Amino acid sequence: MGLFKRKEQEPSGDLVKILYTTDIHGSDVIFKKFLNAGKIYKVDFLIIGGDIAGKSLTPIIELGEGKYEVDGSTVGREGLQEIMNEIRKQGNYYVIVDRKELEAMREDKRKVDEAFKTAMVEVVRNWGRIAEEKLKDTNIPLYVNLGNDDPLYLFDVIDESKIMRRCEDMVVNLSGYEMISFGYVNPTPWNTPREMKEEEIYARLKEEAKKVSSMEKAIFNVHAPPYNTNLDNAPMLDSNLKPVIKGGEIVMTHVGSQSVRRVIEEEQPLLGIHGHIHESRGFDKLGRTLVLNPGSEHNEGILHAAYIVLEKGKIKAHQFIIG
Repeated sequence: MGLFKRKEQEPSGDLVKILYTTDIHGSDVIFKKFLNAGKIYKVDFLIIGGDIAGKSLTPIIELGEGKYEVDGSTVGREGLQEIMNEIRKQGNYYVIVDRKELEAMREDKRKVDEAFKTAMVEVVRNWGRIAEEKLKDTNIPLYVNLGNDDPLYLFDVIDESKIMRRCEDMVVNLSGYEMISFGYVNPTPWNTPREMKEEEIYARLKEEAKKVSSMEKAIFNVHAPPYNTNLDNAPMLDSNLKPVIKGGEIVMTHVGSQSVRRVIEEEQPLLGIHGHIHESRGFDKLGRTLVLNPGSEHNEGILHAAYIVLEKGKIKAHQFIIG
């Protein structure tokens, strides 16, 4: 891949303040909270690390005469609006169809995929409009990457925005700190859109690392967390993809990427910002490198973010924000 460098903002002082979130999975509520938090903390950069797409699509059947059926219940227009608001609050999508259209979707998966695509694109496109309005009086850049759950066509939607900026395959200058971004993860049981074998992740990340001029001030925005750290604990699953329970407790295991850990240990960037494992909010050290995962509660509309302050090539402070 070619080398792209983008100089967005030259150093304006000793402190560089970053607000980072990830795995917001279609939640308008979290997206708005994130933008507001960036303004409150007066950050220099906003970064979304990946998995911006929602996970489910609810069919709403139009019955006529102002009546709709949702999950077996019939509601009027007023009740419908409440249901649609709740679906979107959880980061999920809906599609309004008649019974004939619903049957066609059940018979043809391509129609479901197209409905998903339409909903995803419109939500991300609307985020661009929201960001333009909320950040219009600031100079805060908003960098958005895709994660393993995100189809590649969402990059095109990000590119449409006047304020959202993609960052994968680029070196982004964050006031003198260089950020590379990588949204693929090691294989999961769910066969998500952006997964890679460990050896391929290693090769790709090493190529990205070559683009960085100084590892001492490098930031690795990598969706998969490094293996065997405080960032990658998830429930162990049985052959039916159900959590393993022993003694009444869910058994946890490490599920991060061994290649991500290996590259970080070899390259020793200043900072690694990760996500993917929602229940594993935490930070750790791999040599000199601080790695962190803010976690996610996207279904509850709760913002999980990391506020990071850099000064003179070092991490001056970092803290998790939940709210």
